[in-house]
Amino acid sequence: MLSRKLDATMLAYLDTSLERKSRVTTNGEAMSGTAPSGTGSGIGQIAPDFEVRDANNKTWRLSNHRGKVVALVFYPRDETPVCTKQMCSMRDNWTDYEQTGAVVAGVSVGSVESHKKFAEHHGLPQTLLADEKGEVTRLLNVKSFLGGSQRAVIVIDGKGVIRYRRSVVPIFRPGDDEVIKAIRDASA
Repeated sequence: MLSRKLDATMLAYLDTSLERKSRVTTNGEAMSGTAPSGTGSGIGQIAPDFEVRDANNKTWRLSNHRGKVVALVFYPRDETPVCTKQMCSMRDNWTDYEQTGAVVAGVSVGSVESHKKFAEHHGLPQTLLADEKGEVTRLLNVKSFLGGSQRAVIVIDGKGVIRYRRSVVPIFRPGDDEVIKAIRDASA
């Protein structure tokens, strides 16, 4: 019975995720060249500003990065199997991320201390942002029905406009090539 309920919950999540993807992308690609339509969490909207702490307990504010493309890579939890693979894959492709010139940050509801240990344990070069109260997750509409954040990517152009967003089923992760392409497209 529990298995059927979980299957139904996962199908509902998939339907919601696919519906959201179809609203925010066209033919699988981020819309570009559109004028901002106010502040919000959708493509074409100006990303709302926020401030959190990174794994080194330093303040990180989105608006401090205006003029650069920012890629926010949301992941549910530190040290879980898929999240670890996702963040380590970013590490293994870090040269490609750096070549884009974008600010790339992992975002999770974990604590500063948890992120610090996670980054040190796996030698992660990317900034990890601690959304300890889940405020950024809610603000950017990537809150998971399981608690924490969805596994999602949001790419914001240099003017602060969201140009790409995608959420995936928690057991999968966005491919690095896909994220890097979205960053490059937002830079164009």
